[in-house]
Amino acid sequence: MGPLIPQGIISGEWNNVFALLIGVVFGFFLEGSGFSSSRKLAGVFYGYDFIVLKFFFTAAITAAVGMIYFGYVGWIDLDMIYVNQSYVSSLIIGGVIMGLGFIMGGFCPGTSVCGAAIGKIDAWVFTGGMFIGIFIFSEAFPLFEGLYNSDNLGSIKIYESLGISRAFFVFALILVALGMFYVTGIIQKKVKKVEY
Repeated sequence: MGPLIPQGIISGEWNNVFALLIGVVFGFFLEGSGFSSSRKLAGVFYGYDFIVLKFFFTAAITAAVGMIYFGYVGWIDLDMIYVNQSYVSSLIIGGVIMGLGFIMGGFCPGTSVCGAAIGKIDAWVFTGGMFIGIFIFSEAFPLFEGLYNSDNLGSIKIYESLGISRAFFVFALILVALGMFYVTGIIQKKVKKVEY
């Protein structure tokens, strides 16, 4: 039963191997979906292409349904899945910074690496800027540490906060996704198509 590493089924040395393999497969699907194009990625903000939203929503729902099924049949212990701590101030500020970068550059961190891997100059510039930002933040971390660690809500889960079951939350999420697919389809038909 999973998770494999926390339960000692496989050793922790496999962690980076799995991370590399999952990253390669994820990058393959990102490139196959056209996410190495900053125009396609920016399309979600301008209303002419919602493939990014649909792709990630579909991936999240598939993973959620899979995890619930695996938990139901006893293949994984869902209570052992690590959930990141929620630092409210850090989440808001980081989200604003990443959102602005996404709008201005047309890439998020993962898609910029995907674009850089196939030789896109704008992706190389964006990835270089990302690494410069990481370096500056890490060097100046003592200045930001108080803000970074403030407003910790712990490992919260949305369905627990709402007082509903995990399965009902995923069912509601599927309904929201279907509604979003329908609405974005209408918007995309009404907005002038942009040639890539």
